[in-house]
Amino acid sequence: MLPTFADRTDAGQRLAALLAAHAGHPDVLVLGLPRGGVPVAYQVAAGLGVLMDVYVVRKLGTPAHPELAFGAVAAGGVRVLNPDVVAAARLSVRELDEVTAREAGLVEECQRSYRGDRAPLELEGKTLVLVDDGLATGATMRAVVMAVRQHRPARVVVAVPVASRLARDELGGQADEVVCVAVPDPLRAVGAWYVDFSQTTDEEVRRLLAAAPGPEGGRKGLMASIPPQRPTIPAEEVPEADALEQAMFVLADEDDDRR
Repeated sequence: MLPTFADRTDAGQRLAALLAAHAGHPDVLVLGLPRGGVPVAYQVAAGLGVLMDVYVVRKLGTPAHPELAFGAVAAGGVRVLNPDVVAAARLSVRELDEVTAREAGLVEECQRSYRGDRAPLELEGKTLVLVDDGLATGATMRAVVMAVRQHRPARVVVAVPVASRLARDELGGQADEVVCVAVPDPLRAVGAWYVDFSQTTDEEVRRLLAAAPGPEGGRKGLMASIPPQRPTIPAEEVPEADALEQAMFVLADEDDDRR
């Protein structure tokens, strides 16, 4: 199997070419998922000539095996669960809520750390392009789609360099548009499609956000209060895992830097 992308910069440039229809539109905003999605998003925003910001999401790892994700939580406490992993790991409601509360706190802390004094962008009425470096199960991206919908955007576009066929199809039912450079079947591992898939650092995220264009007058609203409910994707909308081992392999691969 030959890698498709040299690195995240290459992946972002190639992804931007597929999104050319959105170039130059003032109502288009690119949101990168830290950490690995931010370098990709930066290239997309630069290629399209639009504004960029960050949207933080964290994996929810099981207490016994933190590398095994049973779901994800995004800004505002929006949570997505994989019921197959929850059942296989025999997690209680208390365990689910404890892990979620801890990770939700880190989401808000990370947003403040990455953005510094820069106000977040207004999302209402905009076309939001959600960018990550790849999707295995798509659980983290589904959490983000659910979260940004509460800001009443005009459209939600999911854009990634590489995705599994199942993740792409599942997200097609939630987003208005899904754009992928490559959809290998089987995916096996997101990192396998990059020559250089080294982990993105927090400092690189901050540097790219500081370099991204964003007039202060337009940066507000991303961290606006979201209703306190914590919606969870129904079981029938989450890809099935045949066994605990398969879930560990696939979910642990989807962006290790969110653990």
